Amino acid sequence: MFLFLSKLLPLFIYPVGLSSILLVVAIATFWKRPKVAAISVGLALGVLIFSANSIVGDGLTRILEYQYPPLTQSPKAEAIVVLGGCTLSAHSPRPWVEVSEAGDRVLYAAKLYRDGQAPKVILSGGRIDWKGGGAAEALDMSELIQSMGVPEADIILEPESLTTYENARNVNQILKQQDLKGTLLLVTSARHMPRSMAIFKKLDLPVIAAPTDFQMTDVNEYAGFGGFMLRLLPNVDSLEDTTNALKEFIGLTIYRLRGWA
Repeated sequence: MFLFLSKLLPLFIYPVGLSSILLVVAIATFWKRPKVAAISVGLALGVLIFSANSIVGDGLTRILEYQYPPLTQSPKAEAIVVLGGCTLSAHSPRPWVEVSEAGDRVLYAAKLYRDGQAPKVILSGGRIDWKGGGAAEALDMSELIQSMGVPEADIILEPESLTTYENARNVNQILKQQDLKGTLLLVTSARHMPRSMAIFKKLDLPVIAAPTDFQMTDVNEYAGFGGFMLRLLPNVDSLEDTTNALKEFIGLTIYRLRGWA
């Protein structure tokens, strides 16, 4: 039930959901309370314009991504831990397992392994039945990472977790079972790293952040006056950035309230 509610309730706080609620209020009050309806429409429009603004989306994303910079050294570790949320099941007509926007997690983990940063790779992630189902993400990631040169013998699967907290808890159990006590390289999206690190540290796991999938870079893609004007206009990419950032802030808040982070 917690998993379902954790996916459902935030939808009413995210920009699209909140705007939809305001529009429903506007429709319900249109005839008897037109001022309330007008205010609701105005608020809905304001929420969408604000949250779909590049300055807002980029700013919120930077707050998350810049907390843990990319690895600049080459620390040796006991294992590389890769969190799920980066693959798409091989449902027809897909010819094979595919990667989502966060697919860099698997690519980067394979690179770290090939660079000799750790002798083992732990792939953590299940698959929610009511969100399409399919093979566990750990299995999908294993198929992908083996194609990039990581031998099956050096892969440890954790195919049960459905949340970031369960990722950390289940990985902790695996470490105890296999008597792995050294440092871990934690690979996940840069935006997702603050919440992930907070949970792993709460369990006293010796993790080093190895973020990837950075959305924000040092290259200014909106240079000059024309670029500045474009940043002020609402667009769907910025709306998605704002929503994903809010997901992380809300998730971290909930996890802290539950004592998980």
